[in-house]
Amino acid sequence: MTDDDAAATRDDSDATRDGADPARSDRLDRFPTPGARNSLWSWPDAKSPLAVVRNYVVIVLARICPSLRLKNWLLRRIGVTVGTGVAWGLESTPDVFWPERIRVGDDAIIGYDATLLCHEFLHEEYRLGDVVVEDEAMIGAGAVVLPGVTVGEGARVAANSLVAEDVPPGATVAGVPADVVSRTDAAASDD
Repeated sequence: MTDDDAAATRDDSDATRDGADPARSDRLDRFPTPGARNSLWSWPDAKSPLAVVRNYVVIVLARICPSLRLKNWLLRRIGVTVGTGVAWGLESTPDVFWPERIRVGDDAIIGYDATLLCHEFLHEEYRLGDVVVEDEAMIGAGAVVLPGVTVGEGARVAANSLVAEDVPPGATVAGVPADVVSRTDAAASDD
């Protein structure tokens, strides 16, 4: 087996072992990190510490801000693409390292204490992926959306779910990891 074959096998087994949607796995950018320590130690090489501090301060303000208009304005300042009429619940958190990789469509709801992550720091690498929440989708309270995931138009994510795969338009997902529990007629006819 060549090194390329081994890497491909490792990538495939990583997707299977992680329970990840292979499509999501394919959308992640991978960055190997040198040394004996896990990849989180390498974050200052990947992103300017000053940018992360700025993002953190803005996100803390946005998390506690009662005004949806001001919250959307603040998040746009750090690069989050925020559609018209988006509602971020109290304490909801976009990615602090790469908020510019988040796109939230018109009239979407990001619930109380929900988290949208665009990064995964692992032992030997870190991974980055866009998070897309399409128009009129809803992320429930306490849910976590992993990098590379798209939550389709009109889809619903139940509270405290872990979203590791794309959510089809109009579908409702729940659980850890999140699975489809119901679909609208339009979502069911897409299959």
